[in-house]
Amino acid sequence: MKSFSPIVFLMLLFVATSLQGQVSKTETRLTKYIDQHNNEALQLLEEIININSGTMNFDGVKAVADVLMPKFKALGMEVEWKDGSAWNRAGHLVAKTTAGKGKKILLIGHLDTVFELESPFQKYKVLNDTTASGPGIADMKGGDIIILQALSALNNAGLLKDMSITVVMTGDEELSGDPLSLSKQELVEAAKWADIALGFENGDGNPGTANVARRSSSGWTLKVTGNAAHSSQVFKPEVGAGAIYEAARILTEFYAALSTEEYLTFNPGMILGGTNVAYEESIDGGRATGKSNVVAKDAVVTGDIRTISPEQLQRTQKTMTEVVAKHLPKTNATISFDEGYPPFAPTEGNYELLKQLSKVSTDLGFMAVEPVNPSNAGAADISFTSDYIEMGLDGLGMGGKNDHTVNETGNLKTLPMQTKRAAILLYRLTR
Repeated sequence: MKSFSPIVFLMLLFVATSLQGQVSKTETRLTKYIDQHNNEALQLLEEIININSGTMNFDGVKAVADVLMPKFKALGMEVEWKDGSAWNRAGHLVAKTTAGKGKKILLIGHLDTVFELESPFQKYKVLNDTTASGPGIADMKGGDIIILQALSALNNAGLLKDMSITVVMTGDEELSGDPLSLSKQELVEAAKWADIALGFENGDGNPGTANVARRSSSGWTLKVTGNAAHSSQVFKPEVGAGAIYEAARILTEFYAALSTEEYLTFNPGMILGGTNVAYEESIDGGRATGKSNVVAKDAVVTGDIRTISPEQLQRTQKTMTEVVAKHLPKTNATISFDEGYPPFAPTEGNYELLKQLSKVSTDLGFMAVEPVNPSNAGAADISFTSDYIEMGLDGLGMGGKNDHTVNETGNLKTLPMQTKRAAILLYRLTR
């Protein structure tokens, strides 16, 4: 994630005041509530950050949910914990208020972080007036608090009861459970119900941007076989090229055919080859032995693919399959593609929603909001909504930097700003 300094943030905020538009009395009431309750929001943020909720710490993930669930119930929402035993994870928090009219909106957060119990990074710490550090502060416990505080402001103004909103906070965004069909079922079902999805990940850390698109993330496994023989006989008709040459041919042709396509990346991250190959899928690695004077019998390569659309993913998989099917003499190869995160494709609806968010932002005296370059946006839970919703945005969470590292920080000044923008966007979308 890119660094976004507090100084630049304040400069943009100063410039943006000249663009300030009009907010209604109701919207002003929302912003005042958010300012008045910002200290409470920060205290709650500290509380949930100090609970370890690494994905595989099921008790910790549930403990974060146990803090938040009563808060949603206090807003008059129906709240449920979806146990994740069936996909070997803690579970998901789901909160609903569905009696209202107008657009149906799905708000997406996640309870887990990448920091397991063994991590040395466990506690919230204020560094200065604008910055705090803590595991998951930006990715994405700050975003969870923004969701809650925006809904609290709407409830205080008597507006929430007339809205149709579902909140899904997953417990396995950082390390998805298996099978994905069960792990992401709550998201998919909520997306089928919703017209609009809003994700509160931290995006690229810049409050002047939001995600209209996210690339997919899925895997592939290439398995190659050849004839084991003395190296002095390599290339002869009865021996052929061997498994390593065939693997090298395939990877080279992948690069030649696909490396220049915009928004597409594919990376071979692990390779084993030799006379004896023992590949362990659970660790995406293994052991290979061989000799320099023996033609390689086996090779295994694993990698990932990231694409901007389902069509690009399908084209890429087709091209890779065709390359694999050619074969050097006396070799054979197969490729399989793993289930993964689908792309959150850029659509006209997403850009229209970004335009509305940007108008909210400038009306409040903040900066205009621009789209994040999809090349800088990894996969996220909102991707599972893409096939069902009319429009969606992600990256509406707390600004920060260095997420997924022990140097992760959050920009405290963005917490009330992002909450105000979210609350007013929700209000306007449901009028």
